[in-house]
Amino acid sequence: MILVTGAAGFIGSAFVWKLNEEGKKDIIVTDKLRSEEKWLNLSKRKYYDWVDKDELFDYLEKNGDKITAVIHMGACSATTEKDGDFLMHNNYEYTKHLWNFAAEKNIDFIYASSAATYGDGTQGYFDELDLEGHEKLMPLNKYGYSKKIFDVWALKQEKTPRKWFGLKYFNVYGPQEYHKGRMASMVFHAFNQYNAEKEIKLFKSHKEGYKDGFQLRDFVYIKDVVSVMYYLLTEDVQSGIYNLGTGKARAFYDLAKSSVESMGGDVNALKFVDMPKDLRGKYQYFTEAPMEKLMKEGYKNKFYTLEEGVQDYVQNYLMKEDKYL
Repeated sequence: MILVTGAAGFIGSAFVWKLNEEGKKDIIVTDKLRSEEKWLNLSKRKYYDWVDKDELFDYLEKNGDKITAVIHMGACSATTEKDGDFLMHNNYEYTKHLWNFAAEKNIDFIYASSAATYGDGTQGYFDELDLEGHEKLMPLNKYGYSKKIFDVWALKQEKTPRKWFGLKYFNVYGPQEYHKGRMASMVFHAFNQYNAEKEIKLFKSHKEGYKDGFQLRDFVYIKDVVSVMYYLLTEDVQSGIYNLGTGKARAFYDLAKSSVESMGGDVNALKFVDMPKDLRGKYQYFTEAPMEKLMKEGYKNKFYTLEEGVQDYVQNYLMKEDKYL
């Protein structure tokens, strides 16, 4: 049995989709559905059992020997979350418990780190850092900090899972993100804005050297993300922390333009607006994931280009009545 936490969330549900695509149904899914429409992310999935997140450790005490791998995608992923105690409990303490479970059972463990750990990028985006290098990283927000300190904790551990991977996700976009609200990708917001107002709003730049709309991010399509995750789970790969992006930074303008073009819309609809004050000073103007570490481990699948990923997302999901994987 493969345990997937955050299984109704964006990346978690997409990975359950990937497992189903590979013919795997022996899956335990765990999450909190609450009032969000996250349940729709699992509505077409096949799995063995559902466990409420708050009851997971009781479940594992009785059924832990059935678990062969833990895919831990459950976390608070809002970079604007202000409650530091909430972040530390969800993103740090809970992950430590699952790590210790996987180490005790000698099974594989994949968890969600984040490119937010790199801060403003002045120290680079290198996933081949040693412990000291990870300790020196300076995230821009509490969310990034909660992810950084778990990476540091993991690198200090002598007792580890059989194989373990901390994945520093860059800017992931694609189907299954619909419940994320403000934290959903620019593609999702661009699609909705254009349909409602026939215009798309992009943030003005508040940093010298960057034109409005030309803040650069490494945008990676969800189908590539889960492909890499499945490779790590099933192949003989060296444990450690890995970047998960495309290796190529692109502008938000390019993303929005591609979104409009995929809809058959007018690219002159792009407008620039002031960035919210709570984001200024905590905003990454450039991210790009060096991917050599993963490539050295034999991963050879071609990544979607920005234009290919956006077109697939818009035309095969957002424009359809059924928007789900």
